[in-house]
Amino acid sequence: MAAKYLTSEQDSELRRWERWNRNYFIFAFVALTVILIFSSQLGLSSGESWESLGVVIALLITPIIILQLKLKCPACGHKIGWQAKLMAPDQCKTCGAFLRAKSQ
Repeated sequence: MAAKYLTSEQDSELRRWERWNRNYFIFAFVALTVILIFSSQLGLSSGESWESLGVVIALLITPIIILQLKLKCPACGHKIGWQAKLMAPDQCKTCGAFLRAKSQ
């Protein structure tokens, strides 16, 4: 069986997803760190109520979940989802396509 590779268009689509995913993860990590460190000074938490801090954290984390669930294998269209982690996996478990363009 011949190994399946992505076309250059499919590969660039996958790399664009990886860039968005990585950049948003870095942004969310920095934002969460700053918010958690300065939450009391920002008025997001107090000794009695953490409701607004919880909302801000949920708003920062939700796009990470959406980005993960949005990823599909460009070759077969099967959702890769949590198999991806931060970057796309090397190979699709469903169709066996390598998630890289074949280098010439």
